[in-house]
Amino acid sequence: MAASTPSFADLLKQYNRQFVAGQIVKGTIIEVRPKEVLVDVGGKSEGVVSASEFENFDTVKVGDIVDVLIERPEDKDGNIHISKEKAEFQQNWDRIQTICNEGGTVHGKVKAVVKGGLIINIGVEAFCPASQVDIVPPKNLLGYVGNTYEFRVVKLNPDRQNVVLSRRELVEAERNARRSALLTEMMPGDIRKGTVKNITDFGAFIDLNGLDGLLHITDMTWGRLAHPSELLKVGQEIDVVVLDVNREKERVSLGLKQKTANPWDNIDQKYPVGTKVKGKVVNLVPYGAFVEVEPGVEGLVHVTELSWTKRIAKPSDVLKQGQEVEAVVLGINREEQKISLGIRQLETNPWDLAHDKYPPGTKVTGPIRNLTSYGAFLELEEGLDGMIHVSDMSWTRKINHPSEVLKKGDVVEATVLEVDKANQRISLGMKQLAEDPWEHIDKHFRVGDLVSGKVTKLASFGAFIGLPQDIDGLVHISQVSEERVDKIKNVLKVGQDVTARVIKIDRAERRIGLSIKAANYTAEQLKEEQKMLDQLKPGEDLVALEHAFAAAEDFLKTKDGE
Repeated sequence: MAASTPSFADLLKQYNRQFVAGQIVKGTIIEVRPKEVLVDVGGKSEGVVSASEFENFDTVKVGDIVDVLIERPEDKDGNIHISKEKAEFQQNWDRIQTICNEGGTVHGKVKAVVKGGLIINIGVEAFCPASQVDIVPPKNLLGYVGNTYEFRVVKLNPDRQNVVLSRRELVEAERNARRSALLTEMMPGDIRKGTVKNITDFGAFIDLNGLDGLLHITDMTWGRLAHPSELLKVGQEIDVVVLDVNREKERVSLGLKQKTANPWDNIDQKYPVGTKVKGKVVNLVPYGAFVEVEPGVEGLVHVTELSWTKRIAKPSDVLKQGQEVEAVVLGINREEQKISLGIRQLETNPWDLAHDKYPPGTKVTGPIRNLTSYGAFLELEEGLDGMIHVSDMSWTRKINHPSEVLKKGDVVEATVLEVDKANQRISLGMKQLAEDPWEHIDKHFRVGDLVSGKVTKLASFGAFIGLPQDIDGLVHISQVSEERVDKIKNVLKVGQDVTARVIKIDRAERRIGLSIKAANYTAEQLKEEQKMLDQLKPGEDLVALEHAFAAAEDFLKTKDGE
């Protein structure tokens, strides 16, 4: 039997429904416009709902059934006012109230950021304070807008119809559950993915998705690391090795360098003694320079291994941090993880060639590079010096300091006396270039001779007189004048010309004794002077003078006889 067709009376009754403000009814979308939709609720006229009341307006289509709340049944023009949002709020309010009373949770979409937190759409608008968004309050809340999360209802005010939510409680609970699970299942040697949560001077804390582990700076790399921030940054995802798990204290130690082999395990095979290596200077200390030959492997170049010839006070005088250098492996201690390196070994040791290049007797010429209290250093070649001792500067003069005859920069000639390879010394001499005048002193001076010269030096006991053959003679203070002389400087001056008589020649001590007061003595006067000396107490100097005057007297008698 065919269904009966509704009568006009039935249709009229259907579209003449009586509505009450606050009533929730179902309606059918009969037209979708750009900013609104037209809804048929069975009244004399259709209602209009704004597009903003739909969560996803792009998916709305004609024929969709929606619940709407009657705000006003009919205005003076016969139009009905409806609201989809208010209908949802009314429907959700009882549900929210039940959830709150039961301590339940709701899912909500973050709608907007407001002062102090977020507005969440859970069917009604709710508020989540910033401190309750996550375990650590986020600095930027905008990143949450548009995302859907689970929240716990913590406060409900029926009179004001507002809801306060917390996501932090759920995150903490979830994290605690994950932490317990991780502590139970995690074992040393496991490789886990984590996120750098915080960086300190001594390491970094890694979030292992519910459990924080400490990655100490010493376990980050086999190489040198001044600060963890050189290798890691907050938010970075890394794979780490579990080194230790303390379940009682809920502590986990992590490692990064353990993912690769220890470079010291086969170091002696990789860098045998004598191998040339290249590396970067990573640290300079007073006693040497540390050179990184590969990550985790550093060798020490001791300051003494920087040069064969130069005396280097500190490595920073010749090397800079970060400089690329080449060196030679001198020794390896794998247990102590130490490698000894040398830079000077890249060149031939000039001392290995010195004896052949500068055999004793070789004449050399070079500039005076430096003066010391005991001698002068003559530069033979770049980095190779020879030393002229003060005793090898003159056959005749007593030189107390090399500055008396030399100055820095003087170019002088010398002869090689000795090459000491073990102590890296070359001894030179200047006086050896000429004949020793003392070998034939009697050809130049005899006791009794009258000589002339200039005063070269004054001393408390007398004066030195410069004589021919570059020989100095000594005038004792007692032989300066017939009158008693208290201070030699009162009667003689440096540079003064004097005439004196030779009264003593001491080959062993290389000394010539002079007497100014005896310069004009006759043989008789010398004899009288000797008698006077006989009356004095004998002493070393007086006896020496006595014999000197006797020799001078004999010399004058011989001359008178002639």
